Amino acid sequence: MEWESPFKSDILKGKVALLTGGGSGIGLGISTEFGKHGASVAIMGRRKSVLDSAVSYLQSLGIPATGFEGDVRKQEDAKRVVELTVKQFGKLDILVNAAAGNFLVSPEDLSPNGFRTVLDIDSVGTFTMCHEALNYIKKGGPGRSSTSGGMILNISATLHYTASWYQIHVAAAKAAVDAVTRNLALEWGTDYDIRVNGIAPGPIGDTAGMRKLGPEEISNKSKEYMPLYKLGEKYDIAMAALYLASDAGKYINGTTMIVDGGLWLSRPRHLPKDAVKELSRTVEKKSRDAPVGVPPSKL
Repeated sequence: MEWESPFKSDILKGKVALLTGGGSGIGLGISTEFGKHGASVAIMGRRKSVLDSAVSYLQSLGIPATGFEGDVRKQEDAKRVVELTVKQFGKLDILVNAAAGNFLVSPEDLSPNGFRTVLDIDSVGTFTMCHEALNYIKKGGPGRSSTSGGMILNISATLHYTASWYQIHVAAAKAAVDAVTRNLALEWGTDYDIRVNGIAPGPIGDTAGMRKLGPEEISNKSKEYMPLYKLGEKYDIAMAALYLASDAGKYINGTTMIVDGGLWLSRPRHLPKDAVKELSRTVEKKSRDAPVGVPPSKL
C-alpha cells in the first residue's frame, strides 16, 4: 500500500545523502523517501545492475540520484565513493550505513571465516564508511558551515538485545554497530558536531532479508504473542530515518531507535488470559482466608 508522508516535502531540501546498500531493500526505501523530501542521493553497492535500476527508479521520481560501485570492506572504495559524492553534489550531509550480510546458520556449522565476513561488512564496513566520510561531514568540512556538522545513521537490528537462533554472526556484528554508534556520538558529537544514531528494524516485508530469513517467520501461532502482529514496511524504517535526519531529530544523538512494533519484546504467552483471571481470584481468596502471621514478640 502507498502511504502518504506526514512530513513536509522539503524537510531535507539542499541536503546530500550517501547510502551504502541504498539500491535495494530498506536502503532503497530510505533513499526514496530522502529524495522525495528534497535530498540529493548517492547510493553505493557492489552490483552494477542493482545500482543502475535503483538510480533509474529514483530519477524517474525526479530525485537527483547517482550510483557508485564499491565494497564497504575496502577502504579505497569507501574513500573513492565519498569523494565522488562530494565532487558530484558539492558536499555531504548524511551518511546511511545500510549495507549488510546475512544468512541463517547454526553456530557449529558457521565457519570462523563466515563469521568474519558478516562482521567485515556490517561492523568494519560501517566504521570504514564513517572514517572516510568524517572530513566531509564534520563542521567546517567542504560546503559546510563552521558551526554545524552532518549526521550518520547506522542500520542495526534487535537480534542481540536478547539472543536469536541461527544468527550468532549478525547478532555479534550488530552489537558492534550499536557500540560504534554510541562511541562516535560521544566523540564526534563533541569534537565535530556530528550526530550519530541508529535504527534497529524488525522483520520488514518484501526485502531480501525477509525472503532469506523467514518466509514463514510469522505463523498463525505467533499471532498469540506478537505485539502489532504484522510485518513492518520499508516505509516505516524510512520515516524513522527521515525523522532522525531532519531538524525534528536535531537533539537526538547516540540513540538506536527500535522500529519493530514491539516484536523484540515478544514471548509466548504461558497462560491464557482467562486462566490468569481465575488464578488471581484464587490467590486473593487464599490470602484473605489465611491467618495473618505475626511473629511472636521478643519483649
